[in-house]
Amino acid sequence: MSKRINIALVGNPNSGKSSLFNVLTGLNQKVGNFPGVTVDKKTGISRISENLTANFIDLPGTYSLYPKRADEWVSYKVLLQQDDTVKPDMILLVADASNLKRNLLFCSQIIDLKIPVVVAFTMMDLAKQKGTQIDIPGLERELGVPIVTVNPRKNKGIGALKKALELSAENLQQIPVRDFIDAESLAPAATGAVKQLFPNISNYTSIHYLINHEHFILAASLQIEIEDIEKRHQFNPTRIQAEEIMQRYGRIKHIMQQTVIENDPLQKTLFTEKLDNLLLHRTWGYLILLLVLFILFQSIFWVAKYPMDAIEWSFGALAGWLSNSLSSGWFSDLLINGFVAGLSGIMLFVPQIMILFGLITLLEDTGYMARISFLTDKLMRKVGLNGKSVMPMISGLACAVPAIMSARNIENKKERLLTIMITPLMSCSARLPVYTILIALVIPSKLYVGFLSLQGLVMMGLYLLGTVMALVVAWVMKWFIKSTERSYFILELPVYRSPRWKNVLYTMIEKAKIFVFEAGKVIMVISLLLWALSSYGPPQKMKAVSRQYDAMIQQDTTKKLQLIKMKKAALLQASFAGTIGKAIEPVITPLGYDWKIGIALVTSFAAREVFVGTMATLYSVGEDIDENNSTLRQKMSMALRQDGTKVYTLATGLSLLVFYVLAMQCMSTIAVVKRETRSWKWPIIQLLYMTGLAYFMSWAVYVLFR
Repeated sequence: MSKRINIALVGNPNSGKSSLFNVLTGLNQKVGNFPGVTVDKKTGISRISENLTANFIDLPGTYSLYPKRADEWVSYKVLLQQDDTVKPDMILLVADASNLKRNLLFCSQIIDLKIPVVVAFTMMDLAKQKGTQIDIPGLERELGVPIVTVNPRKNKGIGALKKALELSAENLQQIPVRDFIDAESLAPAATGAVKQLFPNISNYTSIHYLINHEHFILAASLQIEIEDIEKRHQFNPTRIQAEEIMQRYGRIKHIMQQTVIENDPLQKTLFTEKLDNLLLHRTWGYLILLLVLFILFQSIFWVAKYPMDAIEWSFGALAGWLSNSLSSGWFSDLLINGFVAGLSGIMLFVPQIMILFGLITLLEDTGYMARISFLTDKLMRKVGLNGKSVMPMISGLACAVPAIMSARNIENKKERLLTIMITPLMSCSARLPVYTILIALVIPSKLYVGFLSLQGLVMMGLYLLGTVMALVVAWVMKWFIKSTERSYFILELPVYRSPRWKNVLYTMIEKAKIFVFEAGKVIMVISLLLWALSSYGPPQKMKAVSRQYDAMIQQDTTKKLQLIKMKKAALLQASFAGTIGKAIEPVITPLGYDWKIGIALVTSFAAREVFVGTMATLYSVGEDIDENNSTLRQKMSMALRQDGTKVYTLATGLSLLVFYVLAMQCMSTIAVVKRETRSWKWPIIQLLYMTGLAYFMSWAVYVLFR
């Protein structure tokens, strides 16, 4: 009779775990969700031998047994036997041999859980290319677990892996008697007390009961007893975690010295140290960081200029061709001024978004992004944060939603809350289309010293403004948010490496697709809705405007074209959109804005990038046929107020730029802040302080430059 066991497949992200899962299970896979969370639950069946069948559970990738994200919590609970739906009999741990030190950290933690484990080394070919030689039998002796080398992409080593799994299932491979590290010595009294409550758990597992018992499936009486043990023995989770990681890396270093030969490790270390002496220097480090950011924002304008001009010209030509080809009517108006105008507002900024994400990925791949965290830790502490706050803030340059979620890895509650409260001030990619169109309108396209773009400098200034204001707000808030909890900043700096160009290109394409298909859907829906609101209005009001101008045209045919244009403008103001805009105009007039900008501010609360789609629709509805081939920038630059003055002056443009830097205009961000803080208090405070700050600063800028 065939025996069936459950095997949990675990490993670091990007270690080849999913590829191995697909090879082992083939088409025998099911995908669902873990109960209570929107995290994929992938399971698959594989025949290990004639007498053994395995049900593989592909757990989300994680770096250690200290979960930070929702998907890491899923893996953690399964490994600690705290998930009723999944009870693994064995663990198959996938480790990247080309990045052995980091992968062995997680491996050592799994070993100390005292669950049968088999280790599969992937990417041995990459390790050999780097000149790394691994003594597999020696490493097996040191770790006390079986190790098999596999290459899932070429289907190599799968037979040997199945044999190792079969032997482990038959208990021929014994669980290590000794711990990888002496976990009991971390907190002997506390762990001893917990083991009296749970005699069958390992010393290391008892540490996790002390740290995360609130998340475990335990009786209320046991929860109280563990809490009492923590207080009685003054158990400090942060200190214990730091000491544990240091001990593990100490032993990993010793093991690797015995079993791993690296190509010129001394030369590599010396090169890394020399580079770090420069990049992490207390003076030069910050100057180099500013230079890197300067090049990044110059590139966004310089490189993206040509594809953006081509896209803008193409949509202008398409709108002109459609205007000349289609007969006038509501359908042609909807197609040209609704659909095409909205689509142009999406596609125009794809080049800049691709360049921004490509350069950020480049910084991450080379190892420089981790140095930014280390470099800025001292500055962060002065405003109530720490170096770990930098990563969510930098991630905020892409999108505030995942950036706020990534703040979970900040152990200190006060620092985590402060990071959440200021991260939306970082200029996300959704603001990029707004910055681009407004900078192009009010900032001259000048070059200094032959290559320094004034527009690029202004762009960099906007990003720096958001960063500086985030630090100022954090410094103010730290006096109101009280906490006695101490924080630690421990960071492993990766070795410098050449970027993976395929990964950079893949990220650029993926982010462009996300912008077009996710943000694009919102922009398109709002563009079509705005077309309807701008084309129609209260019937009596619209008829009255039409009658008034028709009578004026009959009286004076010499001014027919001018009066037709005035009629279209009056109908736009009488429409539903115009009525809404006029209602909020008194509030925004002190900032230099008209009613059309007011509508854009309102629609931007759905998503900031909707500003461009809103402008494209509002400036398309009601225009003459011969103006349809004009670009959006041309239409906005020609926009006039009722007194004949330009709408987009330098004062108005800068005021609007500052408003978009500081305002909270993202419903998704508000929702995720509520979820992360588990209260409406903080998102409401965030909305109020950011909106008030944006209004005051925009008014000050408008008054200053007017």
